[in-house]
Amino acid sequence: MKAAAGLLRDQGPAAVTTRRVAHEAGLQPPALYRFFQDKDDLLDVAAEHVFVEHVACKQTTAPSDDPVEDLRAGWNTQISFGLANPYVYGLLLDPARARATPAQVKGVLILAERVHRIAAAGRLRVSEERAVNLIRSAGIGTVHTLLTLPPEQSDPGLADAAFDAIARAILVDEPAVVPTQDPAAVVATFRTLLPELPGLSKAEDALLDEWLRR
Repeated sequence: MKAAAGLLRDQGPAAVTTRRVAHEAGLQPPALYRFFQDKDDLLDVAAEHVFVEHVACKQTTAPSDDPVEDLRAGWNTQISFGLANPYVYGLLLDPARARATPAQVKGVLILAERVHRIAAAGRLRVSEERAVNLIRSAGIGTVHTLLTLPPEQSDPGLADAAFDAIARAILVDEPAVVPTQDPAAVVATFRTLLPELPGLSKAEDALLDEWLRR
């Protein structure tokens, strides 16, 4: 797995052949089929291995007192990973191979936790789900654009500009208070308090959450 991940990261999917991987791992080629069904399976596992290491590094970052800056730091880390690992990133996002791997699920959960902290601070103007999806969409598009731009059209400030655009779409300048000019921010903040509200049954809690989503 480590041998396949190294070849994928450095040379791309074409380099990940059973013969090459077996040689790098000190095995005979037929031995690989005891662990992997075929080359596609090997590629999927290799991509997941690289992404697991990336997610593990994100988990070691302790949150600061500013959830918005933590979100920006996470954005920068994700963009850097995509630019440094174009082959892996391409495989993870290939619609023909798309699947929710454990590392990808964990990565989304880390993002959702950061967005939840922003909502709890009264800074979110949209639902947490919408914010997560907007951030993911913008991040994927930014990495794809930067990877495919011709060198003469390189735009080093594109990632920062994309984050600023997303921030304007999902954040309010000041924490939501009552009265407020942005009721959606109050609703998004209130949703974060639902688990702490006393006296509600699970059904009532779910119904209230549905109303707030609307």
